[in-house]
Amino acid sequence: QVHLVESGGGLVQAGDSLKLSCTLSGRSSSNYAMGWFRQAPGKDREYVAGISESGRSTFYGDFPKGRFTITRDNAKNTVYLQMNRLKSEDTGVYICAAWVGHMATTRPSGHWGQGTQVTVSS
Repeated sequence: QVHLVESGGGLVQAGDSLKLSCTLSGRSSSNYAMGWFRQAPGKDREYVAGISESGRSTFYGDFPKGRFTITRDNAKNTVYLQMNRLKSEDTGVYICAAWVGHMATTRPSGHWGQGTQVTVSS
């Protein structure tokens, strides 16, 4: 079965940067569009960024506002989220997903990881 594992989260100060990683196992990652979602306690998951199977196309949600970049390396079955100039409003659990379909699908039906916590202070 497909399994996704995220890493790279942590506690940082406003203005800092983080790079999250998500590694897919069970299948080749090239079979899937992949993306990142954020979930805060008691709130629904929010689309952050998506990337096509080949990595040639990307799509971003509203809140990153040019500060985040999604990339992928299918040779490593891994997708990344580079987060720069972090703000306290970016705090949440960042969850990786993989699905069959368009990378701009904001509520995909597919495979989900457990998430990695990102906390931005002050």
